[in-house]
Amino acid sequence: MRKLTTAIAATGLMALGLAVPASAHAAQQGQYCDAEWGSHGRDGNVRAWNGFDCTGTLLGVTPGNDPDWSDGSGPFQGNDWSQPKSVANNGTIGGNDVVAFYLALNYAAEHGYVCLSPYELYADDVTDNRYTSGSVPNHISSHRWVQSTGCAANSWLT
Repeated sequence: MRKLTTAIAATGLMALGLAVPASAHAAQQGQYCDAEWGSHGRDGNVRAWNGFDCTGTLLGVTPGNDPDWSDGSGPFQGNDWSQPKSVANNGTIGGNDVVAFYLALNYAAEHGYVCLSPYELYADDVTDNRYTSGSVPNHISSHRWVQSTGCAANSWLT
């Protein structure tokens, strides 16, 4: 009986040991985006980083729109268009409170876009989503603030 109890206890501890790393990993996903979003709250800005989970270089911050993430002016410039891996919507609630990110310059929706709701807060990996055109967002060429009615059902970043 003692060996059986010891075997059951050992099996339980092994199962627990295997379960802890998996749950610890799940708890870590989004941890940096949670902290980044929380440190700014609803300050009215959109942010983008070149690393997953709001890490790496902060590419830009703005309360406004940017029709060209690759030009030499505005909050996003140069190679910023080719680098975003995570984004945050710290916009205020009401009106144009959704950020629409476009595959093409000048908010050309016909080429594809994705939207980030103010209630989603952030997307810690934009590459696990799709533009409305079906393309995976490996770059963002422009963004603007829109109302939720300006976004298709299949356009929401998660």
